Amino acid sequence: MRLLVVTAVAAERDAVTAGLRAAAHPAVHCDVIAAGVGPAAAAAGTATALARAESPYDLVVSAGIGGGFQPAAPLGAVAVAETIVAADLGAQTSDGFLPVAELGFGVSEHRPPAVLSAAVARALGAVHGPVLTVSTVTGSAERAAELADRHPGAVVEAMEGFGVAEAAAAHRVPVLEIRTVSNPVGPRDRAAWRIGAALAALTGAFGKLPAALDGEDLGT
Repeated sequence: MRLLVVTAVAAERDAVTAGLRAAAHPAVHCDVIAAGVGPAAAAAGTATALARAESPYDLVVSAGIGGGFQPAAPLGAVAVAETIVAADLGAQTSDGFLPVAELGFGVSEHRPPAVLSAAVARALGAVHGPVLTVSTVTGSAERAAELADRHPGAVVEAMEGFGVAEAAAAHRVPVLEIRTVSNPVGPRDRAAWRIGAALAALTGAFGKLPAALDGEDLGT
């Protein structure tokens, strides 16, 4: 099995690589890249890697740290996306937010293979629910509440998953998103962030991932 793992920054890439190195699973080959921050950079980096691959990839994984919706995803938690949602791609109207899909201009979410994402969540001890992609990190309780209301069951907010998923879909490769929680979604308080713990959790999750994928049907 060949995996492409896409992170935003080098610290996430290194955390993922450390976990995969510890796993040393002979049946799973992984390439890990840091494509940049935000959905546009993530989509461009993923598409480039897929197009340039000498052999096709079987799965693309968007990975990194993010904000957790409380109480579903506390600090240090691992989350696996049930759906990957473009949470702020659309139009703001007097009646509220309209997703791009409702405007008729594309899709607003990608769904990883359902059986696969559920199995990986179980193996990683992760919460399993919608992961939201935003271009602007939430910084207020009001915005957090709005997102939670529009996306019931959302577990994590991050900035790259939808871009990775768009590129994977264009190349007809299934996608997963795995996040670990460094901070609560809500008022911006850098003193409360636990980036080191979230990176350590990311290493732990990717130490378990190859065994979790071994024998799974990537098309389900």
